[in-house]
Amino acid sequence: METKDQPLASHEALRKLAQEHAQYSQRLDLLTHKRYLSDDEKLEEVRLKKLKLKLKDQMALIEHQFGKPGNA
Repeated sequence: METKDQPLASHEALRKLAQEHAQYSQRLDLLTHKRYLSDDEKLEEVRLKKLKLKLKDQMALIEHQFGKPGNA
């Protein structure tokens, strides 16, 4: 049973996930532009890629459940 607030909540959740995804992308960009990565940076790179994929999956799930915001 959907409530009136669910689409708004899904829109807010998407916005937050997209913002977090963008932050991970920015950090990954910094790492990929480095000539050499330390072992810690290599681990961070792998971790960030996995987190980005997880967020992308979460966003796709929300979009599938509620439809993309603005496409009413």
